[in-house]
Order: sequence, then structure tokens, then C-alpha cells
Amino acid sequence: MVSGLEHWVVGLQAYRRPLLVGFALLVVAAGIVGGVLWYDAQTAGKAQDLEREATLHYFTRPTDDPKKADANLKEAIALYKKVVEEYPRTPTAPLALFNLGNASLQANELDAAIEAYKRFVVMYGSNVSLLGLVHQKLGYAYLLKGDRDQAAKAYSTVLEIPGSLNRDHALYELARLEESQSRPEGALAHYQDLMKNYPNSPFSNEAAIRLKALEVKKTSAAAPATSPAPTTPTAPKTSPKP
Repeated sequence: MVSGLEHWVVGLQAYRRPLLVGFALLVVAAGIVGGVLWYDAQTAGKAQDLEREATLHYFTRPTDDPKKADANLKEAIALYKKVVEEYPRTPTAPLALFNLGNASLQANELDAAIEAYKRFVVMYGSNVSLLGLVHQKLGYAYLLKGDRDQAAKAYSTVLEIPGSLNRDHALYELARLEESQSRPEGALAHYQDLMKNYPNSPFSNEAAIRLKALEVKKTSAAAPATSPAPTTPTAPKTSPKP
């Protein structure tokens, strides 16, 4: 037993240098990982603080003071931009970018809003919880800009996102778009789809009302074409005078 222990000690001494080097590397690697985790926690905290401050400015705009409301909105936009630019890999960044688009939309900066929403799709497209809402807002921004085709494309994309929670809203917006372009058949199809697949949606009742209105309008438009043509009364025959 003693001989075996001596052999083990001798072997340990022979490999002492590689073991020390390996241990030192392990300590350095642990330090690096710990430093990265600490840095990530610090940046995440800073990003969260900035996002909270921006949101406070955004939602506390006074209704009775337009100048103060405008100043708050501009400050919110600046802070959201700071989060997105300086802390893009933090958990807060996707929400900040989404709110940046919303705030830009509120400020009637349509191009900036569209850019923010499209950037979200590129950078955080895996964030399904927000992706559907981003495309919905993108459609609204395009609609305000007068681009109905791009708006319809954005709303249609919502329907293709697995797990999207706002498909009912997207269907309603698509139906309204069809109505605005005098395409009742397309509108009817979307309203029917909405009522069938999302009967408990708050948009389902509105869809039922719009559906009836369209059907009445369709029936009224078809009535003149199907009603019999009026007959022209003929003059009574008169017997010839003797």
C-alpha cells in the first residue's frame, strides 16, 4: 500500500506543472464567465432603467398641455433609441424597439415608425409574443401613409405567425381594407372567417354587424336587376266612327 501511495505521489509530482497550468486556466475561464455574466447583468439593469424612464415619459403626457406632451414624447423616443442602440442584446431591447415604433407613430413620424417595426422583424423575429403586434402596427403605419397594399401584406403576415394572439384583429383590419376598396366579396370572406374561428373575439360582434350590412347592400344592389321590367300601358282601342 505504501509503495502504491509513493508511486502516486511521484506521478503527481511529475504532472504537477500541467496540473497547475490546467487549474490556472480553469480559474481564468471561471473569472471570464463571471465577468461576462456580471457585465450582462449591469447592462441589462441600465437598459431596463432607461426603458422604464422612457415609458414613464410616454404614458404621462398631459392632455391639457400640448407643449409638455410633445416634449415628453420626444424624450421617450430619444430614450427608446438609446436602449436599442447601446443595449441591443439585452432582454429589454425588443420591447424598447417596439415602443420606439409606437412612439414614432404617435408623433406622426411614419417613416421612422415603419423603420423601427421592420428592424424589429429583422433583429427579434423569434420574439413571437411581440411579432404579431409589430406586424399589426406596421400595417397601421402603412395605412396612414396611404400604402394599402403594404398594409394588407403586413396584416396578412400576422395570420401566418404561429401562436400569434391578434389574428382576429388582423382579420378585421383586412376586412375593413377590402370594404374601403369596394371589394365586398373579400370583406365578407374575412368577416366570416373571423366569426367562425374566433367567436369569442371582441371583433366578432362588429364583424357580424358589418356582415349583415354588406349582405343588405348586396341584396339592394341586386334587386333592380332581378325585378321585372315595367310594362308600358297600351292605349285602349277605339272603334271607328261611322
